[in-house]
Amino acid sequence: MRDHEPAPGAPGRRLTTKETAEFLGVKPETVYAYVSRGLLGSRREPGGRASTFDAKEVEALARRNRREAAGPSGSGGELSVRTRITLIEKDRYYYRGVDATALAARHPYEEVAEWLWTGRPAPGAAFTAPTATVRAARRAVNALPEHTTPTDRLRVAAIAAAAEDPLRFDLSEPAVLGTARTLIPTLVAALPPARLDHKDEGPLAHRLWGRLTGRPADPASLRVLDTALALLADHDLAVSTLAVRVAASARAHAYAAVSAGLGVLEGPLHGAASGLAHRMLLDVLDQGTAVPVIADELRAGRRIPGLGHRLYPGEDPRARVLFALLEQIPHAESALLAARDIVATTARHTPLHANVDLALAVFTVSSGMPATAGETIFAVARSAGWIAHALEEYGERPLRMRPSGHYVGPRPPQPLPDEDPAAAGPGHNPGRKSPWGMSG
Repeated sequence: MRDHEPAPGAPGRRLTTKETAEFLGVKPETVYAYVSRGLLGSRREPGGRASTFDAKEVEALARRNRREAAGPSGSGGELSVRTRITLIEKDRYYYRGVDATALAARHPYEEVAEWLWTGRPAPGAAFTAPTATVRAARRAVNALPEHTTPTDRLRVAAIAAAAEDPLRFDLSEPAVLGTARTLIPTLVAALPPARLDHKDEGPLAHRLWGRLTGRPADPASLRVLDTALALLADHDLAVSTLAVRVAASARAHAYAAVSAGLGVLEGPLHGAASGLAHRMLLDVLDQGTAVPVIADELRAGRRIPGLGHRLYPGEDPRARVLFALLEQIPHAESALLAARDIVATTARHTPLHANVDLALAVFTVSSGMPATAGETIFAVARSAGWIAHALEEYGERPLRMRPSGHYVGPRPPQPLPDEDPAAAGPGHNPGRKSPWGMSG
């Protein structure tokens, strides 16, 4: 802006799209994205074609963006990011304002994913992957060692799918939505099947089932899997989702953003928690009671997996829905009883509710799935939410996820690591010679 022009927030001043974009440090397309999300108002002057923007409103948005970019300082230690995707409130959670548990109960995973991405109903939504993309992903995954974890396989599949897509750097909404609708089924198709006669047909839950267990699918179990995928599709700014938004803030393409989320799942405190609950549940079934199993866990200094959630003081709504569905499956009865025994035994001293990890464990144990199956379900499901957050972040100012470090190390100048400070006298030049014998 030129020196002789009035300040952005001067009374009555209106800015052109170009001026607004320059002041906010974004592209003109992002300005219109702000308008579509209700963050900025626009107006067309009489007889004009172009939109104009209230300077005070633009300045207020710029201040808000700067506060976000500054990170946690001055905000009580919590990083706050504007989002219209998921709200968690009073032991319930909502996808774009709609109760997520009700949505998952009435709509398949694909339709829930579309709702997260676009906020529009999508009856009959189906995901398909190009043959060439699936072939490339399978080749990459099949080259991995046999003991490779499912999350590693999914990450390699995402990278292979990206390499196959020459349009991956197109971050426009239609292009990213196209990527989403092909990437998720590619991830599933790249996993090795649990039975040789498995066919990649039907809804995504049907295709995933044959990669998790060799048992024949029944309608009740498929409904549990499909509902679990929808329930786990998003959960606000979980750590993996934050990693995705950081990648998207740097304008990494959607494949790379999903890969960032998958990398975070490798930690035992996030997506892998259901595997710990699965193994504990098997121990309880083997012992016939939860008492010695819980005692061993506590004696080893481990927290009991599958219990409690920092965002739900009461019952985890996702667990409540899954347990209700599992009660309708006869072969899940013994695993359900074992889970209830775990909750009751622990409640003698610490009244914690079962969370979604324990519900997933009941499902995976009773379905003859490996301990890693819950992590696979979580990763495939959450890919939808990750892409929704990447899409949202692409509409924000680039690189806003750049907090400043609070340095607490020794103050400079410090001597070089190979230098004896006591021997350094007048005229001493530690930079004269490097440790490799080269002149400094």
